[in-house]
Amino acid sequence: MISRVRERVLPGNQRRSLEDLQEDLDLSQGDTRAKQSAFWTMLVLSAVIAAGGVLTDSTATVIGAMIIAPLSTPIMGIALGAVQRRHTTAGVFVAAGCVLVVSIGAVASLAVPASYDLLSDPQISGRTSPGLLDLVAALATGFAGAVALARKDVAAVLPGVAIAISLVPPLVVTGVCAGQGDWWLALGSLVLFVSNLLALVFAGMVVFASLGYATGTRPDASRPARGAYLAIGALFGAVGLLLAANTVGNVLVNMWTSRASDAADAWLAATPGASVISVQAQSRTLYIQVRSPVDLPPVDQLLADLTGQVPDGVPVVVVTTLGRRIQAGRVGG
Repeated sequence: MISRVRERVLPGNQRRSLEDLQEDLDLSQGDTRAKQSAFWTMLVLSAVIAAGGVLTDSTATVIGAMIIAPLSTPIMGIALGAVQRRHTTAGVFVAAGCVLVVSIGAVASLAVPASYDLLSDPQISGRTSPGLLDLVAALATGFAGAVALARKDVAAVLPGVAIAISLVPPLVVTGVCAGQGDWWLALGSLVLFVSNLLALVFAGMVVFASLGYATGTRPDASRPARGAYLAIGALFGAVGLLLAANTVGNVLVNMWTSRASDAADAWLAATPGASVISVQAQSRTLYIQVRSPVDLPPVDQLLADLTGQVPDGVPVVVVTTLGRRIQAGRVGG
């Protein structure tokens, strides 16, 4: 049954040889000078491009950085080395590359004003609160990337895989947030990167082992090291639990802000011209922004309506904007 599925996923006539795969994924084999030069050059350029895209909120620029980012190569090299039970330098390249990209992000943060709200940038806010679906998507992307590397006829999908798996942008966001002293946001984006990295390694190990790439290196290599699978699985599970908890937290926050918005609408229902602009939860505080051309009703009624709708003890801040219309006259009149 397994062999039949394997043949359907990767027919024997389309399977790349182990030597070819090692040549592509091992930066310390073959023409190492050229391969490592290309790796570091493209990594620096992708980090700079990602930093520019993140700080200017340019999705197209960030996508360009994803396409040329070479970090997935040594990450898949870790997977292949673990399956073959041999020591590789792939982990060193990944670790050093991460430090380099985070450093570039930290330098780029010098261009950010001290009073700038990092969460107002969608490129940052979208990468600082990963959820369980991010891990699921990363795992599926990892399987797609591993299969594409192993097949001769689907290499064209690799740019799409590079776009789908976010590696360099989260590291840049980590550097930007750390450079601004917002360590909590930096941790969130770092967790996103780690989850993507583990998903790639886990998926790569499964695919490479199932396709028979474990053989041909050591006599006992036909059975990949259980310790490697257990270690990756344990880390994968820990990150999954963390992302699941974050997902639950986001769902609860969205529920509470929705309830607060309904309560605020009811609170302003009797006030002519008044409306709720937005309700946001930041730093464990509910910020309710409203517009009103007249005085607001007593906030005690709003707090009473929120009782039982949001957790007790949550601070509520009402930010008001005057919605008055003033006829100023004509310029130069």
